[in-house]
Amino acid sequence: MTSTSAAAAARATVYGYPRQGQNRELKKAIEGYWKGRTTADALRATASDLRRANWQQLAEAGIDEVPTGDFSYYDHVLDTTVMVGAVPERHRGAVDADALDGYFAMARGTQEVAPLEMTKWFDTNYHYLVPELGPDTVFRANPAKQVAELKEAIALGLTGRPVLVGPVTYLLLAKPAPGVPADFEPLTLLDRLLPVYAEVLADLRAAGAEWVQLDEPALVEDRTPAELNAAERAYRELGTLTDRPKLLVASYFDRLGDALPVLAKAPVEGLALDFTEAAAAHLDALAAVGGLPGKRLVAGVVNGRNIWINDLQKSLSTLGTLLGLADRVDVAASCSLLHVPLDASAERDIEPQILRWLAFARQKTAEIVTLAKGLAQGTEAITAELAANRADLASRANSPITRAPAVRARTEAVTVTDARRAQPYAERAAAQRAHLGLPLLPTTTIGSFPQTGELRTARADLRAGRIDTSGYEERIKAEIQEVIAFQEKTGIDVLVHGEAERNDMVQYFAEQLTGYLATQHGWVQSYGTRYVRPPVLAGDISRPEPMTVRWTSYAQSLTAKPVKGMLTGPVTMLAWSFVRDDQPLGDTARQVALALRDEVRDLEAAGTSVIQVDEPALRETLPLRAADRPGYLTWATEAFRLTTAGVRPDTQIHTHMCYAEFGDIVQAIDDLDADVISLEAARSHMQVARELAAHGYPREAGPGVYDIHSPRVPSAEEAAALLRTGLKAIPAERLWVNPDCGLKTRGWPETRASLENLVAAARTVRGELPAS
Repeated sequence: MTSTSAAAAARATVYGYPRQGQNRELKKAIEGYWKGRTTADALRATASDLRRANWQQLAEAGIDEVPTGDFSYYDHVLDTTVMVGAVPERHRGAVDADALDGYFAMARGTQEVAPLEMTKWFDTNYHYLVPELGPDTVFRANPAKQVAELKEAIALGLTGRPVLVGPVTYLLLAKPAPGVPADFEPLTLLDRLLPVYAEVLADLRAAGAEWVQLDEPALVEDRTPAELNAAERAYRELGTLTDRPKLLVASYFDRLGDALPVLAKAPVEGLALDFTEAAAAHLDALAAVGGLPGKRLVAGVVNGRNIWINDLQKSLSTLGTLLGLADRVDVAASCSLLHVPLDASAERDIEPQILRWLAFARQKTAEIVTLAKGLAQGTEAITAELAANRADLASRANSPITRAPAVRARTEAVTVTDARRAQPYAERAAAQRAHLGLPLLPTTTIGSFPQTGELRTARADLRAGRIDTSGYEERIKAEIQEVIAFQEKTGIDVLVHGEAERNDMVQYFAEQLTGYLATQHGWVQSYGTRYVRPPVLAGDISRPEPMTVRWTSYAQSLTAKPVKGMLTGPVTMLAWSFVRDDQPLGDTARQVALALRDEVRDLEAAGTSVIQVDEPALRETLPLRAADRPGYLTWATEAFRLTTAGVRPDTQIHTHMCYAEFGDIVQAIDDLDADVISLEAARSHMQVARELAAHGYPREAGPGVYDIHSPRVPSAEEAAALLRTGLKAIPAERLWVNPDCGLKTRGWPETRASLENLVAAARTVRGELPAS
């Protein structure tokens, strides 16, 4: 096919779409089911309605081929585990008794059985459920969900393309099951898994699929020769099947690198590539392998992870270059639109001019359709769209919102000394022990306490004008009093004020910093039914006035025990926002760090002796390619130290991280120079404690003993067992006792019971320590 005919054939598609609905109907239905207020049939009906609405919106917008199978009650990797029959033995009884309840048991656990481990999906804030595999794993095809959803789309008269997690990525994301040696490599199960995928593909073809998309984002990471050989073998075997649909192998989040020639030569009909991350490198690499003769190329030229409008002319230029490299070039977003909110037009509080700079899922869909039209029919067919796009891009570039000279001058004046504590850790630790007087194995929590219905009602009443500010603040005071009283009664050593006044750990600060925009409906799935509204980082950042001092000081006035000041760190403020794309991330991080540095100093001046600066996104934001990591870690760790380095030696700096592969960044954790770090460890069975010990981490650490993402209440014996495991890696004088993460999403009954058990476990294990 010539480049002219390739252009004429160009079509618009997407890899996936937000699941929740305009008003988070899915979240409400699932949580209603968990609480017994919604039946399983009603939940399924809600899910079906949302899928139908999504597909119809896509089709009406001009999308030629809609994704199916990307919809999920909880997580698409968990759906894949069900599809291939890799249900852990401890969950099989629940799954056999009731497939839906068994599914949620794997995701959340029950009082009797622990859930699957949860961690970040590559370098995003989406969390997936980690498959547990071992040498005895038996795979069995169960594509009922995928087949049914394809048939739903076909019944609507639509062309559906099932989207599956590819077999190589699935195995590379998996971990050894409990009791399986840690050196077991799930990829060794590939030959056992491929026949199951072959059966699934045959069933999808029989159901009417012309194409099936197999997502292989793991191949954009650095891969060993053995892993690349596995990918080659997988797609040679699947590609030579006779009873299958056409195969589109998709990658995203970065360039393919050494995996590109492997997939380019594979006997599959198409590749989907990300041309927003390192686009020039991807273009050169694609040309170097001779293009994709005879194949379909789906070009991801619209950023599926950020919310800024596309530069249509630039994307058309990229697409034009690609026309000579494949038989057919289609247009798509760079990845699933799961990672952006649904519709920018729903926002009413953002200035209309600024709103034109933003593209959520529906707006990105329109951009994709426009680009496909321009590619197929020529730029004269989209003249008006190009003119409007140029005007919007210029409006943003020239806006005074984006640049604050005073902020830039302060940032440029930062020196190396500004990001370094004046005293070495050993000196600081002695001063902090003397000042705080804590016992061995001190207990604390991560920061937030349950956000009660009364508190949410009070916040809604304030927004609606049903109560005034003083009435709302009285509610906040009552919540703080309850949280402090409970912690004192339970015997926790370092208290928190519970964050009753905060809506979200990033949004709360964003709303008080210049340069940020907040949305009202910009919900994005983080995990399961947990949705967040990432703020939009639109301009230079500064802090007009203190943000946390008042409520931290109030809490401290209620107790003689230390109350932690709680802040969100600069890297997380970037990672969990939609960050500006018009300057280097390190520059933005430095601006945020300086604003937070002012807050840290004000907290210390107000008498706060323990200050926690959370950085759960430090690992999440780690570049997927090893060559890109040193530069990132340099500015990321510097930003944390810039935030925290200006305090006295007896002020104890904490940080917190959760749900990530910490072993990849142990040196960076060390480089933060925090006095204490708390980390998720309950689901991963204290793996991080062993990783810290292997590194020789010299400071204090609190690997979590209470999994807060499950409704189950761990017993005191269970928590004590985890503590004893932690003590094998971290000496008692440096080990803290805490939950995995904040308690905002939990209810008070389970929180009370779990923390009482946590404190009891600490007391038990303290009693087992040898006398000093």
